[in-house]
Parts: sequence; structure tokens; C-alpha cells
Amino acid sequence: MTTYHFTGIKGSGMSALAQILDDMQEDVQGSDISDEIFTQKPLERKGITVLPFSKNNIKEGQHIIVSAAYESGHEELVRAKELGLQVDVYPTFLGSFIENFTSIAVTGSHGKTSTTGLLSHVLGSARPTSYLIGDGTGKGVKNADYFVFEACEYRRHFLNYSPDYCVMTNIDFDHPDYFANVDDVFDAFQEMAKQVKKGIIACGDDEYLQKLHANVPILYYGLGEDNDFQAKNIESTKEGTMFDVYVRGDLYGSFQVPGYGDHSVLNALSVVALCHYEAIPKEALTSYLNTFTGVKRRFTEKPLGRQILIDDYAHHPTEIAATIEATQKKYRDRPLVAIFQPHTYSRTKTFLNDFATALGGADHVYLCDIFGSARENAGSLSIGHLQDLVKGSLLLPEEEIEQLQKHEDAVLLFMGAGDIQKYQEAYENL
Repeated sequence: MTTYHFTGIKGSGMSALAQILDDMQEDVQGSDISDEIFTQKPLERKGITVLPFSKNNIKEGQHIIVSAAYESGHEELVRAKELGLQVDVYPTFLGSFIENFTSIAVTGSHGKTSTTGLLSHVLGSARPTSYLIGDGTGKGVKNADYFVFEACEYRRHFLNYSPDYCVMTNIDFDHPDYFANVDDVFDAFQEMAKQVKKGIIACGDDEYLQKLHANVPILYYGLGEDNDFQAKNIESTKEGTMFDVYVRGDLYGSFQVPGYGDHSVLNALSVVALCHYEAIPKEALTSYLNTFTGVKRRFTEKPLGRQILIDDYAHHPTEIAATIEATQKKYRDRPLVAIFQPHTYSRTKTFLNDFATALGGADHVYLCDIFGSARENAGSLSIGHLQDLVKGSLLLPEEEIEQLQKHEDAVLLFMGAGDIQKYQEAYENL
């Protein structure tokens, strides 16, 4: 029996794929750095062996799946080559794997993880569905009809895939360490669109997605009148957000989601469009859109005394603005305290003014030091440059976390893609 060995198994996609293969009764193990990462917890629960990196992990009879983050000189890959083993980079393996199912890729500059999770939840309630979510969650279902997976645009990784369907949430300039500008990002999505086999579900409110050309039908969803699937009569309630869906001008149904903000409605609308196209019963949508509990690090809430703590992955100005909007709609009567850790120097430098504008929507702002990448140089940039642009903002060293205690009855919104969780953990441990 072949053993699948994952080099870099703690990566979010790698962890999810390992879980899927394990569910399908394959023999799975992996290796990674020793640092504790949240993606390893589901691996441990499944009893999947996670080893420290070592060339001695590589043995005859293995199929190596390697994270795209590691180069061919990695000791495990050198050993695999010596033994003549099959080695696949994660996106390449996944591109072949999806051919076994009706595959649905979910991509976009923002919202793809939440949308992948919601689509997996709803579609899985009606049909056998396997899924891979970018928060490190994966599930393999025997004889699955569908495979829903998050497809990342970074370094054009999603061009390894030719899915049956593709949900595209939006196009925005992100990853300035790789993409030159928003037109470069659009070109990548345009190339992806040409690879889709059956249909594209795209947000028609996005000016760039409106320009897509494809060899398959494009169904547009959004809040604007010109969309094939339009959400109207949006209303925030104590339980979430209610809205009506019109399909080409005709009322299709009324739905509710637990989330808040227009982005939550748009995510749900993309799921409605895909399921409608695949003839999933409306009753499944009505029932299961409203029972989705969310994905890891996306508006994860925790009460602490008289405060509410929220952990969110928001690391781009568009995402920060959307998360602040959602928080204010849910907690209208509470002050909102934003605690933000910028992720990568290149992103911080590119969007410095946009970050300041987005954070200006909060009542109070605390800034943590920039979480840099090992691949980049900080230069002269520091968190002080952002502080200068955000009126009244304060710096928040981890050892001075007690500053947050003075905000009684507030919502503390921890945002970032680095290690912002350690600030929340330090505060909880007071």
C-alpha cells in the first residue's frame, strides 16, 4: 500500500488534503517545523503522524506531496529523488485529484474561505460532498459526487486546476510581492476562467469580473439590478441577516444567514446561484444556509467578562472594512476596538493609506508590530508609519496588553494574518 507523505503538512491546504486522503482510507503521514500551528490539531485528532523534517522520513513505497513553499533542495525532496519516488507539488496533485468528482473551485481576492465553507456545508447536506477549505479543514466522503475546494490565486497556483465550476467572489489588488497591479491579478483570473469546464458563478457587482470572457456560461450574482441572481430587502436581525433572492427578476425565495454585512449576503448568494444551477432543492438552501457555524479565524467570537472578543483573518483594507461593518451591524450598541497586526511589509507599504481609512471606522484602534515575511526586507518601514495616519491610534506591545481592559462592554476585534492570536491569548490569560 502506498503511503502519502506530506512535506509541509501543517500548511492549511496540505493539512486539509491529508485529512481527505485519510478519510478515504489511504495511509497518510507528514512532516513540518516543530512550531505549534492550529492546522495540526485536526491531524492529531485523526491520529495522522506528524514528524519533524528529516531525510530519514522518506522511504521506499511513498508518494511525496510537497507544499509549494519548499524548494527542490529540501532534504526530504533530495532523498525522495535519490529513491526515485513520485513527488508532486500540492497544487499539481490537487489538480489531478479533482478529476474524480464534479469539482467546484472557489476563488477570489477576499471571501473564498468563508464561501468554500458555506458551499461545502449546504451542498453536503443535499449530496455526498468532499471538501478542502483554506482554514485547514478537509473531509473525504466515500463515493462523493462533488468536491468543493478553495483555489488560491497567489503565484497563480489556481492555474493548476481545470474545475467543472468556479465561484469567483471578487478581484482586488493583493499580494503586491507577486502581482504588479490589479490588472495583473485580473489577467490571472481571466486565464483561470478559460480553464473552467461547465460554468462560472461570478459577483456581478465587481467591475473586473464583469469583464471576464469564458468558454462556458457566466452566472452573475450581486446586489445590483443587472445580476442574474439579486439579493433585495436585506435586513439585519438579532439572529443574522435576512434577504430575498430574485432570479432574473422573479422572486425565488427568502433566506437567512447567521452572519452580518453585505459580504455575508454575497457569499450566500453565490451558494444559492451554484445550487440553483445544479438543481439542489430550495428547501436545502433555506435550512442549511442558516445553520452554518463558520470557518476558523473568520469572525470567531468569544465572550470574556463584559467584553466580546472576535478573531478574524482580515489582513487587507477591503477585508478590514467589511469586518468592521459586520461587527457594527451585529453589536450596534457597543464600542468597537480594533486591534490590527499588518501582514508583510510589502502589503503594508502598498496599502498604508487604505489601511488607515479602513481602520478609521472603529471607535478605538491599537496597532501591533508588522508581521514580516522571511522573503522580504523591512527597509525603513515601521508600524509607526501607519500610526501616524490613524488618528488617536496606540501601539500595543504584547507585554502591555492590559491596556484593553479599560474598554468595558466593548467588542475587541483582533485582525491579521500573522500571529495576532498570541495577543488575544495573552489578553485572555490576564
